Amino acid sequence: MLRAGRTTAVFCAMAALLAAATACDSNSSAKNASSAKYHDTYVTAFGAAGRDAFVWVAEQKGYFRQAGLDVRIELGKATGENLKALAAGKAQFASLDLTGAMISEGAKNSTAYREFRAVLAIHQRTLVSIMAMQGSGISAPKDLKGKRIAAAANSVNQLLFPGYARLAGIDTAGIRWIAVQPVQLGPALASGKADALSTFLIGRPTIEKATVQAKSKHVVVFPYSDHLPDLYGNAVVTPNSLATNKPDLVKRFRTAMLHALKYTIEHPDEAGRLLHAEQPETDAAAATQEIELMTPSVTAQGRANIGMITEARMRRAISSLQKAGLIEPGMTPQDVVDFAAMKAS
Repeated sequence: MLRAGRTTAVFCAMAALLAAATACDSNSSAKNASSAKYHDTYVTAFGAAGRDAFVWVAEQKGYFRQAGLDVRIELGKATGENLKALAAGKAQFASLDLTGAMISEGAKNSTAYREFRAVLAIHQRTLVSIMAMQGSGISAPKDLKGKRIAAAANSVNQLLFPGYARLAGIDTAGIRWIAVQPVQLGPALASGKADALSTFLIGRPTIEKATVQAKSKHVVVFPYSDHLPDLYGNAVVTPNSLATNKPDLVKRFRTAMLHALKYTIEHPDEAGRLLHAEQPETDAAAATQEIELMTPSVTAQGRANIGMITEARMRRAISSLQKAGLIEPGMTPQDVVDFAAMKAS
């Protein structure tokens, strides 16, 4: 009887342990299932630079977490490639040049990229500009007549130039465009391969680094926004399908990014260091300088309107592009912007 009782006790103990293990494993599986999150992919405007630092601020400061989001950040490859990533479902959100995207969408016979919607204005005015070295004989836009201008191939800089030239009184006769990689813009100007170049305003420090080293000369800058004031710069966009089917997700993402954008321009040194910590190949000081240079464009409509895109101004932007012959008639502000998301914060 003692042996039987002991056997029974051992059996009961083993059964209890097995039940506990099963319950533990079940609880663990349930916990893992409940903690699994949907990853939203965000693509930066172009690589990792100061202009994109705010997305890493959103991640590291917990703005995404507070919004209930789990975001994977990938390095972008400029407007066209970022639009392709959205169209293919490889990303849910992306930063890109909004004016360039509008031109892609509104170009004659264009069949691509008709499904994005802007949800956050990063820059309230276009950053596109022309730069030339001081003392080169180019001291005003009209002096560009007959000159060689370097720019990235098929970039928004070159696409916008005809409209800018018409308004700035530039005779385009004889102007020749030279296609170069973005990193070669400064050397092209410093070496004399180009008389001027077109790039974003925030790229000025990089351009001057090349020209000062080569010829001890700074640059003169002609912003396109002097004559095209209604055009936006970079913006955060999302597929129209996501804006329509998951408006709450889009609003929460916008709110997190807006908080991060405001924090970034208020703490440029910290944002630059944070970017470097997350992307070691970047230079913290250069990132900080870029943030400081872009801040006037972020706050151009007042700090209360950071991130906003208004219907009235978008209508004027569309009109400017139509008058410049860059988009076909028919585009409306609602075709470009998710105005419902604009009301989120």
